Amino acid sequence: MNKAIVVFVGCFFSMLLWADSGLVKPNILILYADDLGYGDLKILNPKSKIPTPNLEKLAKEGMIFTDGHSSSGICTPSRYALLTGRYHWRKFHGIVNSFGNSAFDADRLTMPEMLKECGFATAAIGKWHLGWNWDAIKKPGAKPIKQGKRSGFSPDAFDWSKSIPNGPLDHGFDYYFGDTVINFPPYCWIENDKVVDVPDTMMDTSKWKEIKEGGWECRPGPMFSGWDPYENIPTTTQKAVEYVKKQAKNDKPFFLFFAFPSPHAPIIPNDEFDGKSDAGPYGDFVFETDDACGRILKALDQSGQAENTIVIFTADNGPEKYAYRRDEVFDHWSAEPFRGLKRDIYEGGHHVPFIVKWPGLTKAASACDNLVSQIDFMATFASALDYPLPRNAAEDSHNLLPLLKGKKVTPRKAHIHNTRTDAWAIRVGEWNLIEGKSGYHSGRINTWEGKRNYPADDNDLVELYHYAKDISQRNNLAKKFPKKVALLQEELQVARERGFTAPRLLK
Repeated sequence: MNKAIVVFVGCFFSMLLWADSGLVKPNILILYADDLGYGDLKILNPKSKIPTPNLEKLAKEGMIFTDGHSSSGICTPSRYALLTGRYHWRKFHGIVNSFGNSAFDADRLTMPEMLKECGFATAAIGKWHLGWNWDAIKKPGAKPIKQGKRSGFSPDAFDWSKSIPNGPLDHGFDYYFGDTVINFPPYCWIENDKVVDVPDTMMDTSKWKEIKEGGWECRPGPMFSGWDPYENIPTTTQKAVEYVKKQAKNDKPFFLFFAFPSPHAPIIPNDEFDGKSDAGPYGDFVFETDDACGRILKALDQSGQAENTIVIFTADNGPEKYAYRRDEVFDHWSAEPFRGLKRDIYEGGHHVPFIVKWPGLTKAASACDNLVSQIDFMATFASALDYPLPRNAAEDSHNLLPLLKGKKVTPRKAHIHNTRTDAWAIRVGEWNLIEGKSGYHSGRINTWEGKRNYPADDNDLVELYHYAKDISQRNNLAKKFPKKVALLQEELQVARERGFTAPRLLK
């Protein structure tokens, strides 16, 4: 059946059910950090050197999930999984590169499409990193030019007056504002499907204020000459504040997906946040991210919508490799208490902050230790809206409503992690399996492992950890429990080959 027909029929019955019950549909706000470690938040890690007062307040008003995961250890796949309710690895593994096309298939039902058809106003503000059809506005014969060690398209390679198709507006969002990716071209604001200021020069980091930690990591390409990456958080935050306040006058509930560029590199906290943490510029950048969350949540409160808005805070993956140096200099381990960083399939690569405040549903200052995933948001919202998901949508999404209500149940018994094609990790109950020579992808730092009392790598092709007793993944038990290894390998293979894991599809 055509996707549009399925969505229309499902939402028609959903709207009837809500109308009959007299309930008011809640707004949904997802605050999505970029490369933020579990150990960066004081509410999760008392040893953190970074104050995060607004997120601490949010957690005390809602529910902390201590075992929450993204689908991948990198940006694009985790965003795809969150917005589709499907493991990213069923379609791809890597990120959308500069001027790459959309990660979504045309017939793939997305969360914003589902919510939009159910009567929600939908918006995405901030980082997109899920692709556009840039070829549609690229001039015939345009080719990349050399800039330093890399190549990139020049500003005159594109007709900037044209709409850019296959972006957020083509996959369920009514409105978009952002720069698509802070360290990818084009370096300019995009509103809906057009650039706001036309790029007129090539990216040149010498025109910007000095970087505060790490490198710029910016890919070459077109830039608007007045572009200032330091304005990213202030500008997108203000846009979110304006959007939230505007929706208070709307008769529709809203869904806002606000995706931060931070604390992803370039690490560029604004001057007013310098020294706000004891973890260097990165810590200050996290503090600025927390401040932006506070501004958006304050707008919710001031507009009278806070008590009817579901707020979710989480991150796309673990912290970048600069975390090793940060631990050495500031004694702050961003992935505390886990092993691994961004890209890794050890816990630190995908075990992320996960906070949900659902007024009238979640108990204030509560915590849940059950295994959950960002993939589960789609089935959870569908259940709350009485929306019947079709069989070819949200194939790996589990309904978390019972957990949010405080019930002692286990909706999700397993979760599969993957960043690259040749290494996999699966959690089943109390056990972690790493199927690959190592859970590292970003490289290992032996001196850091020595400081943290990790044993030398045994070079086995499989690793097994008892998560319940060894949360930091230090003691490889694969040789001691070969039958457990075989059982987890079988479960991993079945899940990969079957094409779905959602409970509703197993019936």
